[in-house]
Amino acid sequence: MSVTLKRARPYLVLFCILLLMLAAIFWFRFWLPGDQLSGAAEEKTGQVQTVSIIRQPDSVDESVRDHVPKAALSAEARLSANGADSGSDNAFDWQIPAWLPPPPVPEDNPMSETKVSLGRHLFHDHRLSRDHSVACVSCHVQSLGFADGKVLSVGVGGSVTERNTMGLANVGYSPVLTWANPHLKSLERQSLIPMFGEEPVEMGLAGQEQLLFDRLQSDPLYREMFAQAFPEREGRIELATVTRALAAFERTLISVGSPYDRYKYGGDESAMNEAALRGEALFYSEKAECYHCHQGFNFTDTLQTANSGFAEVAFYNTGLYNLNDEGAYPPDGMGLYTFTNKASDMGRFRTQSLRNVGVTAPYFHDGSAATLEEVIDHYAAGGRTLQGELAGDGSTNPFKDPLLVGFDTSDTVREDLVAFLHSLTDTEFLANPRFSDPWPEDHPARGVSTLTPGIHDSTTTEVSNP
Repeated sequence: MSVTLKRARPYLVLFCILLLMLAAIFWFRFWLPGDQLSGAAEEKTGQVQTVSIIRQPDSVDESVRDHVPKAALSAEARLSANGADSGSDNAFDWQIPAWLPPPPVPEDNPMSETKVSLGRHLFHDHRLSRDHSVACVSCHVQSLGFADGKVLSVGVGGSVTERNTMGLANVGYSPVLTWANPHLKSLERQSLIPMFGEEPVEMGLAGQEQLLFDRLQSDPLYREMFAQAFPEREGRIELATVTRALAAFERTLISVGSPYDRYKYGGDESAMNEAALRGEALFYSEKAECYHCHQGFNFTDTLQTANSGFAEVAFYNTGLYNLNDEGAYPPDGMGLYTFTNKASDMGRFRTQSLRNVGVTAPYFHDGSAATLEEVIDHYAAGGRTLQGELAGDGSTNPFKDPLLVGFDTSDTVREDLVAFLHSLTDTEFLANPRFSDPWPEDHPARGVSTLTPGIHDSTTTEVSNP
């Protein structure tokens, strides 16, 4: 008997180890990342989660350096050289409902009211651009969900970027930033791109860091605010403090006050009309399949909260293009493929949040859909068909995600889905004075306008009806 037990002991130990591993997986995957919602706020059951997890490097690696402006990389090196602050501020008031976990906060950039206030001033300051014509707010307008209503965003001197501006609602919950760069995961470092980027030029400060610091140093208000926000750095005005303040402010841009939120999390049965409720049922149905990618409180499967065990990141090809029937996308918009050079990553872009989507038109990475109706028609067709220079049937793109099979839009399907999407508009967020321009009308921070209206400056006429 003892011999038998002795022989079985290794197998018992192995069995116990396997049980512990399974328990750990269950813990990290199903408990820690959860939103810890109350009964009224629980997610619908039966939803299938389809995400691809991409582990993020701690810094910009060689695979991304060819796609990041040299000036921004140089600035990043100086930012890293400044070292990190320690500690965190658990007492910060996020002003969010109890059911919502706060966004994750880096240990080297704890939250504080003084830092957020400084970041708000910087966000709205046109002196952060070469010719005082562009500020962060130029491309991230509060009333438009911190998007800009343009097909492609415009920088100093009328330079045009290759991407449609994303809204910033709940940006602090996104573990990766931009449309397709899997390596850019820090709001602090992301701010270096528009300020110092050269291809394209946005704010035009490449090689002019000292000019920026001198401008800010010359303002007595900034000297006082930097001293209050960064006493551990003796109030120095430098890349480390500028980018940390901007990031702190951006993490406070939290939007959870829409009619849908009042209905789902607040128990207000009158918050949504009948069309929106029908649209919700379609959204979460196997017919439309919207919820597979646009899931959770932020309507995206790219998410990380302060309670998450790890970041969830997903990129998809949705059949927007199919050049030459070979699955290709236009050269300036190949998505994840640009960074991985893998054929299967052609046209894969990050899942965007649908928060305030009713006011963030035009849509897609290149702004090629003007209205929500166009977007729904694209998904209903399982991929759009284009004529002309970009001709191709997106529904037959060999790299398209298999969940995109299309659906029937007869009866009121399209109208109901649009009504539901408009129910995600948070009018309080769009007008919250906490996020508005703090500068007086005649202050130099208000900047000057040097842009000439053109095709890329035209704004959408779509109006959200929450």
